[in-house]
Amino acid sequence: MIKKSVTMSDIANELGVSTVTVSKALGDKDGVGDELRERIKQKANEMGYRFNNSSKSSKDNFTYSISVVVAKHFINDASAFYWVVYRYIVELLQKQSYYGILEVITDNDEQQCEMPNSVIDKKVDGIIVLGQFNEEYVNALLRANVPTVFLDFYSGKNDVETVLADNFFGAYTITNYLIHNGHRKIGFVGTISSTSSIQDRYLGYYKSHIENHIRVNPNWIIDDRSADGICFPEFSLPAEMPTAFVCNCDETAYMLINQLKAKGYSVPGDISIVGYDNHIYSTISTPRITTIDVNSYRMSHEAVEIIIRKIRDNNYKCGRVLVTGKLIERDSVKKLQ
Repeated sequence: MIKKSVTMSDIANELGVSTVTVSKALGDKDGVGDELRERIKQKANEMGYRFNNSSKSSKDNFTYSISVVVAKHFINDASAFYWVVYRYIVELLQKQSYYGILEVITDNDEQQCEMPNSVIDKKVDGIIVLGQFNEEYVNALLRANVPTVFLDFYSGKNDVETVLADNFFGAYTITNYLIHNGHRKIGFVGTISSTSSIQDRYLGYYKSHIENHIRVNPNWIIDDRSADGICFPEFSLPAEMPTAFVCNCDETAYMLINQLKAKGYSVPGDISIVGYDNHIYSTISTPRITTIDVNSYRMSHEAVEIIIRKIRDNNYKCGRVLVTGKLIERDSVKKLQ
């Protein structure tokens, strides 16, 4: 059975107003109060009304499409964290009557500064840059002169709106958690030169050590990926092991746990492990991983709200928006006496 499309008349009947009033509200025309206009738009979204963006765009020069630009190595895995974020972005854009166009950038595209087709062809009103790119590629994107928001990374461009998890404070919090559980020998797993997020998480880990008067052992700082973001299949572990590791993400924590178990270590019996992101890896792991929930939905919501405001107002500025996460306690940490 084919589902019947929702019409303006259906919305009008639900709210007890005229079809003309619904048409004016959805078309942002005069003659409808602000409160009623929002009620009508909300009801239209609830009922699944499909806005005719093609006719709208021909009148106001907007495409009602947003390019979501992400590096290929961040989404090679079907369970990658950024697939979750992208899904949230698309859902949130749909509620605003926008489309999200995924633009996957290969390593070669990035090195050659090849712009996404949707940007070259001027088929989008804005760009959400999801995840880290090198400075040259960032500059090339910004030269397109399209409203842009950075999501989950930042660069030296202070005048670009940016939405970030509070990585510094999150890593500081989870390292303190290990220290409060008696750990003094704590390593860090993450390639510090790879992304700004990993750098900030390392600095949070480092600050916790400084405040608790604990020396960081450089032998316990372990790379988990190449500088261009390709994850290692196995990590180079030190001869003398710490009692705990802070991992820059849950996937790395999951891989480390499996590697340690293969070498005969018990987690958390011998070594405690914490992760970051509260991604799927934290719950499929044995043991389940204590981690920081970064609230990826809230980050996606902020990015969508900002890009739409920038499209509607060229002068809109909000700077950097930090989204605070929270500690999720599970089974991967042993309390030391």
